[in-house]
Amino acid sequence: MKRWWSAVITVALVTSVFTNAQQSGTGGDFSTPSAPKSDTSNPSRVRISEKVAQVLAIKKIPPNYPKDARQAGIQGSVVMKAVIDTNGDVVDLTLIQGHPKLAPAAIDAVKQWKYKPYLLNGRPVNAETQITVNFTLSK
Repeated sequence: MKRWWSAVITVALVTSVFTNAQQSGTGGDFSTPSAPKSDTSNPSRVRISEKVAQVLAIKKIPPNYPKDARQAGIQGSVVMKAVIDTNGDVVDLTLIQGHPKLAPAAIDAVKQWKYKPYLLNGRPVNAETQITVNFTLSK
């Protein structure tokens, strides 16, 4: 009989503490902890991999191989950082590495590329990615 009364008193005390904490605004959230609430707004820009960007590409204008680079036997990769806006347009392009004779042709071509917008939570967002353009001489 003593245990039963002890349980009733414990329940009454916990209920009292819970009710008082809720009324006073000093806490009272005794529910199961959940994940922190995140901001539901989308960030203005996300970083996506080069492979994801390749899948989203819908129009890729090939670069014109510069005549002087071709004659000099110059080949290689031009690597750029690109920002693709919510319409799928390349709006910012920064050269990371590449031969100075090849880079301008790569930049001119990539500026004309078009992408499907990158969606985050169903809404288009600006996407930052890396783009590599390869120049190779065929034999």
